[in-house]
Amino acid sequence: MGGTVKDKAKHLMAYIIPPPRSSLTRGEEGNRGGNPSKPDAPPRPARKWRILFASVAVLPGALFYSFVFAGSSRPAEPPPAGIIDMHSHVAGLGGGGSGCFVSEKLRDNWRFNIYLRSFGVKRKELEEHGDSLLVERIAGELAKSEFVAKAVLLAMDGVIAADGSLDLKRTEIYVPDEFVAEAAAKYPNLLFGASVNPYRKDALQRLDRAKKRGAVLVKWLPSIMDIDPADPKLAPFYKKLVELKLPLLTHAGQERSFSSSDDELCDPEKLRLPLSLGVTVIAAHIASTGKYHGEKSMERLARLMGEYPNLYSDISSLTQLNKLSYMKKALTRGEFSGRLLYGSDFPLINTALVSPLYYGFRLSPKKLFSILRVKNPWDRDVLLKRALGTPAEIFDRPRKLLAAGTAVRP
Repeated sequence: MGGTVKDKAKHLMAYIIPPPRSSLTRGEEGNRGGNPSKPDAPPRPARKWRILFASVAVLPGALFYSFVFAGSSRPAEPPPAGIIDMHSHVAGLGGGGSGCFVSEKLRDNWRFNIYLRSFGVKRKELEEHGDSLLVERIAGELAKSEFVAKAVLLAMDGVIAADGSLDLKRTEIYVPDEFVAEAAAKYPNLLFGASVNPYRKDALQRLDRAKKRGAVLVKWLPSIMDIDPADPKLAPFYKKLVELKLPLLTHAGQERSFSSSDDELCDPEKLRLPLSLGVTVIAAHIASTGKYHGEKSMERLARLMGEYPNLYSDISSLTQLNKLSYMKKALTRGEFSGRLLYGSDFPLINTALVSPLYYGFRLSPKKLFSILRVKNPWDRDVLLKRALGTPAEIFDRPRKLLAAGTAVRP
């Protein structure tokens, strides 16, 4: 098999997680999402054995790649007390009147069962006890963390039809604000991350309600929610965010966690409009993967960092197997200095995509196995990122940033 170690890792990752076909097209007036693509073919047999084989096969290359490209020359610093994870996900099947929704297409996708396991629940449990069980498990596991005191739990709005209403036929996942706000009100270690699609007819009123219920930020995943951040019609929404002092946490770069994605909507350059209007924008994952007009997504984000002091990014997902070089880039590129925030991207830190084994040549055997022995996913994530050189200020920055605009509970 020819090519560089990096190329081989990409080929094997494509084998583990095939890129989705986009089901979102733009063209017809009043229809921002177009028509859904044809349903995926039935899952291939023995998928779990393919995943296991590919994971084992990629490990030697990952170790070599981590030695050459990953990690950082920074000495490890002890993490500060009271870390806030500003990027944690929740989902549900609608049980117990949660209002949550997962499309049949995603439920039939091989990723679905992996996500359930990473959340620490079984489908039957959710069907019997309701989606509140998942929140209870998240809050309980987080409470056991030595380093992370709180997590921003993220709602996820859906695709919006031309009349301004929720379009479940084109929505892959929906986690309503009400469900997450109630969870945050019940569990003191959870913070409310709202999600409002700006194309809703009552979007501004929803922002007001979210702020009153304690929202600390607004989350977007444009390629899944069918949002064009550069759309001039969104200016009133952006001005409302500034008025309410709500940061916008938005995905940037490729998206590969769902069955389909319109990646063009996550071009970092599309963030110029909200940035120019004064919105505090947090572009997730340093826009790590993907290219736009022949330029790497991360390079486009780095250029914007030099133009807008109100632009930040987070380090969630940067220890994943398909992103081995990006943590080092985040920590050593001058453009990102002073702009990075800690996030875990839970529950993905609880999958085979993340392991200290992939950094075997960057970590001492003692350090590697000490991290492997840690059971708590948040502590394991903090320890791995700390071992790779993440300074204390990055772990502490979410607390300072969120407290600047919101009364984060002590």
